[in-house]
Amino acid sequence: MTAQTLQEATAAPIDGSDPRLYNEDLAPAKERTWKTYNIFALWMSDVHNLGNYTFAAGLFVLGLNAWQAFSALLVAFSAIYIGMNWMGYIGQRTGVPFPVVSRISFGVFGANIPALIRAVIAIFWYGIQTYLASVAVVVLILAVRPDLEPLTQADSGILGLSVLGWACFVGLWFAQLIVLTRGMETVRRFIDFCGPVIWIAMIVLMVWLLAKAGWTISLTDTPTELTGGEQLRLWFAAVGLTLATYGTLMLNFCDFSRFSPDEKSVRRGNLLGLPLNSTAFAFVSVVTTAATLEVFGRAITEPAQILAEVPNTFVLIVGALTFAIATMGVNIVANFVSPAYDLANVWPKRINFKTGGYISAVAALLVMPWNLYSNPVVITYFLGGLGAFLGPLFGIMMVDYFLVKKGQVDVEELFRARPDGPYWYRKGVNPKAVWAFVPTATVTAIIALVPTFEFWAPFSWFIGVLAAGAIYYAISRQAVGEQGHDPQSEPERELEPATPGPVVAGIS
Repeated sequence: MTAQTLQEATAAPIDGSDPRLYNEDLAPAKERTWKTYNIFALWMSDVHNLGNYTFAAGLFVLGLNAWQAFSALLVAFSAIYIGMNWMGYIGQRTGVPFPVVSRISFGVFGANIPALIRAVIAIFWYGIQTYLASVAVVVLILAVRPDLEPLTQADSGILGLSVLGWACFVGLWFAQLIVLTRGMETVRRFIDFCGPVIWIAMIVLMVWLLAKAGWTISLTDTPTELTGGEQLRLWFAAVGLTLATYGTLMLNFCDFSRFSPDEKSVRRGNLLGLPLNSTAFAFVSVVTTAATLEVFGRAITEPAQILAEVPNTFVLIVGALTFAIATMGVNIVANFVSPAYDLANVWPKRINFKTGGYISAVAALLVMPWNLYSNPVVITYFLGGLGAFLGPLFGIMMVDYFLVKKGQVDVEELFRARPDGPYWYRKGVNPKAVWAFVPTATVTAIIALVPTFEFWAPFSWFIGVLAAGAIYYAISRQAVGEQGHDPQSEPERELEPATPGPVVAGIS
């Protein structure tokens, strides 16, 4: 199929496509408008948020000095850059979203396993992030209207949230819904705006604090004294936890890269947004925290608390709005696009991207995220346990695409459910992927959750990637050795290697 006929081919259903597998939102992308800046802005929106600021600042408070925290995050984001490129290339070459990419290794129906795991995690975090953004708005409103303080009391509201809390949460919930249900082009424009805005706010805040500190802060001192061995362990834990945090988006980055015109745009956007921009933001976060130690006599890791110290209502308002917008940006990128596609994959005939988005938003509201966030047991055991599953999924998918199938994919067959198809495997599910996933995910969940393995918990995602990938490769190679070829993992006909650019990979 040539580049000229790509748009015509994707405008109509693929010949022989099964309605259980196909709709227009899951089909190969018609337009490729996400260029280098758009990918870069995506990462600015994802990285520039309160959670990442607090994480980087927390490393400083726990005992890493500014340079040590910076180097740990630089190493982590460099590794993430490589992983994002791998998944990004798959999305760009095939033009399909994550649940359809999952069909390559898990089967046309087995793909619902990774898709639903990713969707559940995203929906819960979508609600939590919306709640956190609403808290910033509550602070903003009280700064302007302190007489509304009685409306913040829990006993004035329902289901554990105050009246003002409900108003702010629902307002942000609805604002995000408007952006998301207008499609991926609106998402692109929104994140193009969000990323730079928070950078400006962070730099202004850092410069203000440095000026208050007389431009003299230490980048080698820390508020917590640790031994060399303790610092080394914390350094490696910071790398592991950062990898685990971005393991969610690393899994479904193809949801965005599918709209890129070429691999160069993906690679350059990732380079600017991850090793460069992300570590720069982390460095600014640590320097700002170090400055608060000098100015206020204590390290403040919450940007909202720093804003509260600024003796200017206008600055407080602008700052609070900026952080709320930034949280909306990361929510859209990391926690909404994925479940919208994932749920569409479950029932394509009835659920499209917009409908999947509505379902995700309603589900995020129904889980009452303010109660989840205040319950460390739920956060640690439920979301932490599910998060441990993401590493094995990523390892299986990368090994299958690059090592087992060597980048050869018949995209049209991903939308067909026929027993002699290359992605039918066994009743639509690849048993080798399941055999590699289940035991590995069980082990990584135990490592992440059982206190006995606390030392190894920060590395559960990385362990899952390596273990599941190795098991899957061994099973796949053994099948090839026994049969001469493996009909369950090799397409039936010879395919040309995937071609970057607007040509759909593997379709001749």
